[in-house]
Amino acid sequence: MDSSQSDDPITENSPTNKLELGSFTPSPSMMTKEMRKKRAAVLICIFKGTEGELRVILTRRSMKLSSHPGDVALPGGKMDECDVDDSATALREAMEEIGLDPNLVRVVANLEPFISSNLLRVVPVVGVLSRVEDFKPVLNSDEVDAIFDAPLAMFLEEEGRHKCLEKEWEGWKYACHMFEFESEQGNFVVGGLTASILIHAASIIYQRSPSFDQNLQDFSELQWTLTTPK
Repeated sequence: MDSSQSDDPITENSPTNKLELGSFTPSPSMMTKEMRKKRAAVLICIFKGTEGELRVILTRRSMKLSSHPGDVALPGGKMDECDVDDSATALREAMEEIGLDPNLVRVVANLEPFISSNLLRVVPVVGVLSRVEDFKPVLNSDEVDAIFDAPLAMFLEEEGRHKCLEKEWEGWKYACHMFEFESEQGNFVVGGLTASILIHAASIIYQRSPSFDQNLQDFSELQWTLTTPK
């Protein structure tokens, strides 16, 4: 991992202070068994790079998986009955997938849910990894083929990396954002739900809009529009 030995990336002047802790997490007592089945969480694990930039940990899903094999993703998965909340889900999944000790991560916010292509409500959980040098990745080969990190700010920039494909779902058009990224671990394409989540998180953290056009809704925004009563 591209790392720095220095301080917590969340400081007094850090843009991540714009995040609101737990704003969209329902009480565990409010969640029925059926709600849990349709709920998932992903971990946006942020750390400070060698040049002081904020970076985020990403994985490439195993080709053994039946769902989205080979796709780039954030660590995460479906909520289990043992999970007390969305943060617990995200941290448990990160431990299972990449060996990230939950004690190394400070959760700072839960963002509003996204709707995935299989209509799960996916909650992005933002966590800070202050001492990235203490993180020794252990990949679960049944779930993850690779781990890498990318600058969070890249999800706000066009710079030749960003592409936007127009797709269709049941007659409705939506945008699918994609970002090409080269690293020592290989070449990756971050797209779909993961890209949408990171665009949103970066927009909040850096308090600015992306440099690319967002006139067309992404899949999650489309689903919220269609399910919101008029």
